Amino acid sequence: MASSSFSNNSISILVSDDESDELGRKRVRPRRKRKKHGHHRARSELNQLLIRLFVRYWMLLIFLPAAVLIIFEVTSVGRKPGLVVNSEVNEVKRPNLMGNSELKEATQRKKTDSNLNRLDPTTHVVGGVREPCLKLLPAEELEHLDIPEDEESQSTSDSPVKRLVYISDHQTPYGHGGWNSTLSRQRTNDTRFNLFTGNQTFDEREKSFKVSETVVLHCGFFSEIGGFEISDRDKSFMQTCKIVVSTCAFGGGDDLYQPIGMSEASLKKVCYVAFWDEITLAVQELQGNKIGEDGLIGKWRIVIVRNLPFVDQRLNGKIPKMLPHRLFPHAKYSIWVDSKSQFRRDPLGVVEALLWRRNSVLAISEHGARSSVYDEAKAVVHKHKATPEEVEVQMTQYRKDGLPEDKRFHGKKALNEASVIVRKHSPLTNMFTCLWFNEVVRFTSRDQLSFPYVLWRLKVLKNINMFPVCTRKDLVNSMGHIRKAKPLTN
Repeated sequence: MASSSFSNNSISILVSDDESDELGRKRVRPRRKRKKHGHHRARSELNQLLIRLFVRYWMLLIFLPAAVLIIFEVTSVGRKPGLVVNSEVNEVKRPNLMGNSELKEATQRKKTDSNLNRLDPTTHVVGGVREPCLKLLPAEELEHLDIPEDEESQSTSDSPVKRLVYISDHQTPYGHGGWNSTLSRQRTNDTRFNLFTGNQTFDEREKSFKVSETVVLHCGFFSEIGGFEISDRDKSFMQTCKIVVSTCAFGGGDDLYQPIGMSEASLKKVCYVAFWDEITLAVQELQGNKIGEDGLIGKWRIVIVRNLPFVDQRLNGKIPKMLPHRLFPHAKYSIWVDSKSQFRRDPLGVVEALLWRRNSVLAISEHGARSSVYDEAKAVVHKHKATPEEVEVQMTQYRKDGLPEDKRFHGKKALNEASVIVRKHSPLTNMFTCLWFNEVVRFTSRDQLSFPYVLWRLKVLKNINMFPVCTRKDLVNSMGHIRKAKPLTN
């Protein structure tokens, strides 16, 4: 502590060191506040300056980015003048045929690429356990599979139908006399019957459903000049096939997908046959898919069909789909695969799993969405897959014939989805598919409308395996249709 004393009536003041320090600190604080106040004032002045600048130049700040964007767009267009000119030309000539179709084709190809060559099994849950939808034999057993030697004799002895006689122009008076060869690819006002089908009357239609040891019926190939012409070389090859996997693409609609998942034994024993017309041949050659000197593209034997009998390409496609026994006269089994799918399982293994193991002669997929043929008829009209008039004619006839609205026939789901068909070639199954084909020709090409009717009428065919949708998904990789098929012109 320091002290000071003054004489002459002075007052002594004592000041401690602590007090002096406190006073010193108090003297410093005002200076700090003044310094801080000056900083805030500078920021305030800067903010006011920015506000004044914005008020003065706000229009420039808004229009400058817009001007830059416009300049960028103009220069972008200027770099591609050819595309703009071409699009204007195409807009007049083919506004929807090229632009939209190519866009749809590109979109579909992306979907196709994701599904192509997939071999992973499709599974479902049964009793809380996940199982494969299709249970094939182990790979080593598939290598030794073959058709039993006594298969043909057993199929004939067990069937109520022993023999089929196909009606042709050689047995009927209305062959060349009442028909003209120019009708072979034309649809008349009231019928699609032509020189390929023969003119089936309603009386003949009714008789064809009657089961006996010998059945006489129409089944395509009515006249030698009726169309669906195949070269002698291809016919000779087809006569050697015992087991067939077949598909078709008419009108250039779909690409060809190579089968996968087969055993080495199946490669030696099974014929893979794809039917093309000249339109599809031209489309595929443009894409670089050319047929080799051996008639093959990959594993597929390509059979070119000329003079197709129908303008409707869907109807032309029913010939190899429903009448393989007429195309492959010595085949014992066949598997049909729609052109929009890639077959991905061993054919002999599929025959064993879906036919032999189930004691069935025909296997086909259940419909995934509906069970009633009358509900399906409404859906066909709603989706514009057939005209309301032709569907109504068909449903009216089926009601008149007594087809019930039952959703199950012989304990099986009535409605099918026929993108995959596995069948044994026997007189009874051949009769079934002939009747099915005749109904498709008479009414609409939507074959799911006529399948339940034929199944209901042909009551003796009961050992059909209507397998679930998940089994169909395991059999094929679904690609969808790549492009629309081109119709034939008269």
